[in-house]
Amino acid sequence: MALLPGARRHPYSFQTGEPMRHRARFGIPLTLVLALATAGCATTTTAVDDRAAAGAPAAFSSCGRQLSFDRPPERAVTLDQTSTETLLELGLQERMAGTANLKTKIPAQYQEAYAKVPVIAPKLATGEQLRSATPDFVIGGSTDLYTKDRAGTREELAALGVPTFVSAVDCPQQNEAGKSPFELLFSDYERLGRAFGSEERAGELAREQRAAVAKAGENASKAVGQGGKRPTVVYLYSVFNGMPYVAGRTGLPSEMSRIVGAQNAFDDVDEDWPEVSWEEVARRNPDFIVIGDLSERGRPGDSAAEKRDTMAADPVVSRLAAVRENRIVEVPGIELDPSVRSVHALGLLAAAMKDLGYVR
Repeated sequence: MALLPGARRHPYSFQTGEPMRHRARFGIPLTLVLALATAGCATTTTAVDDRAAAGAPAAFSSCGRQLSFDRPPERAVTLDQTSTETLLELGLQERMAGTANLKTKIPAQYQEAYAKVPVIAPKLATGEQLRSATPDFVIGGSTDLYTKDRAGTREELAALGVPTFVSAVDCPQQNEAGKSPFELLFSDYERLGRAFGSEERAGELAREQRAAVAKAGENASKAVGQGGKRPTVVYLYSVFNGMPYVAGRTGLPSEMSRIVGAQNAFDDVDEDWPEVSWEEVARRNPDFIVIGDLSERGRPGDSAAEKRDTMAADPVVSRLAAVRENRIVEVPGIELDPSVRSVHALGLLAAAMKDLGYVR
């Protein structure tokens, strides 16, 4: 079905956060953007220099827009944490002019590189803040970061000569049919590698994560839950105004479930993170529950401990075997949305399947 009665998309996410109303200005000319772009940097690879010298542009599509680069970007700005961490993983911090919308702590492996990147906005970047950074490339994980009251539309930025990138995971209809969410994520690495002339590192990262996905799925055929069927799982992303938000069919957790041999209990809901009721969670009676720990985001009900307490206090959900027998797995909430860190959550899920006895 499309949605359960009363179900709706979660109003807050790691990618977008709260909307910020701010009048954007679109007056910075492209000539100024290019004039302020930095020169070469220490991390520039031979591929970058060779491509620039040969005059061979990089070209690819991103969520319905054709992008072309005569030279690798030197003042990239990322609009969300997932995009920021992808560029840091690719070693591109010296080519970043700004970042925004930090929702949780930057992992230890990125902290030194992250410290070199200016933070243009602690939350969502406005058009004014973005243009103050004089970007030559803007990267965001989702299309809703590009609106008039946020960073500006992709059309407005294109009119300034600034190309914009959106993760392929957010617009699969614009991409190769049949690609899994993880493959769309890996295609992000490869496209960004082309733009920055860092194809070797991007290809290496994609290969590493493809191997991690394959390893997580090694025991999928051996997974058995109630009644000899695949184990069912509910992913509890957050609790907002007392109501649970869970993973629906279109979110990454459904693909994670498929990989490890489980079944997302809300696969019949055509949303990423719909609001449901606790009674409906109980009716699905999952074999186990995955909690996304969003404690660093700081909203009421975000922490794993609060979610556990809420379930234990609910007169219906508290009676579920998954709750009574503590068949609960905690993972970082940000890793349940597509990001360079999602394979880590996938590995935790695969390990939990073994620990809980669902892999025989």
